[in-house]
Order: sequence, then C-alpha cells, then structure tokens
Amino acid sequence: MRKHTGVEPVMPWWAGGLAIGAILTVATGLVQPIGVSTQYVVFDGVWLHAVAPDLAARSPYLAQTAEGWTLATYEFFFVLGIPLGGFLAALATNRFSPRLVPREWAARFGPSPGKRLLWSFLGGFILLFGARFGGGCTSGHMISGVSQLAVSSFLFSTALFISAIATAKWMYPDREAKR
Repeated sequence: MRKHTGVEPVMPWWAGGLAIGAILTVATGLVQPIGVSTQYVVFDGVWLHAVAPDLAARSPYLAQTAEGWTLATYEFFFVLGIPLGGFLAALATNRFSPRLVPREWAARFGPSPGKRLLWSFLGGFILLFGARFGGGCTSGHMISGVSQLAVSSFLFSTALFISAIATAKWMYPDREAKR
C-alpha cells in the first residue's frame, strides 16, 4: 500500500511518458532530437567571444567549436522555455512556492538558502560535466539517445539512476524508516 505524500501527481506517469514521446517525435520530425546542454556551452562561447575574445581563443574547446555559433537557434529558445514552462506549469497546477529550501533539505541540512543553492549548483555542474564528457546531455541521452537505442545513452541513464538512488539514500537515510 502506497503512503500518501500530500502531493498528488497532476497526471499519471504513463501519460507523462506518452507526452514526452509525442513531443520528441514532433521535435525530431520538424527540427532535431531534443537536447539542451550544448546550448549552455554555446551561450558561454558567444558571451566569452563578445567580452574577452583573446581568452575565448585560448580555450581549445571554445576555439574549436565557436565557428558560426549564434543564439538565434531553436535549441536556445527551447532552453529558455524550460524554466518559463516550469514556472507556468507550477502556476497552472497551483504548486508554485517561492521557498528556496525544501522542507526535507531543511530538516536534514538546515534552512540556509546559500548552502542549498551551492549544493544544487555543484550537483548540477557535476551532472552536466559528466553528460557532456559522455558526448551529450541529460535530456539528449535520456530522451533522445535512449529512443534511438544509443549504448552511451543507456549507460548514462543507468549510471544516473544508480547515483541518484545512492545519493538520495545517503542524503535522507531516515526516509526509509518512515515508511
């Protein structure tokens, strides 16, 4: 029997999966498979080339890939739409909260927003670094890559789930005892 958590899902898991599959099919048919992390690199490269071209030229990664970079792309507007879409969905489902520190985090690590944001940034950076090192990004690997049966995407997705479960069990060891 499943314990009530106080937050009911907006839609069943299978409906979310079908929606993501439909969006992926449309995106692939009209433009290209879904992926976002490259756009952060493109943004950094465009910005760095504009404010410090010498520094950008000394970066082997940026110098090698900066040719023809622009922010006027489908992917860049897709990335901008992610936080906007999340915000609008939270408002539409009446789940928006300005709280920077979730209750679970505050109970385990304290109420400091700075600490929470620092650890969130570090975790996101490590995840993004690993995904880019593996030749993709989290959405590119887990949505587009798995749907294309890419071995690297299956490996990344497996490693992500294993590390997420291990991290959750380490960070919130008392959650298991409450069930």
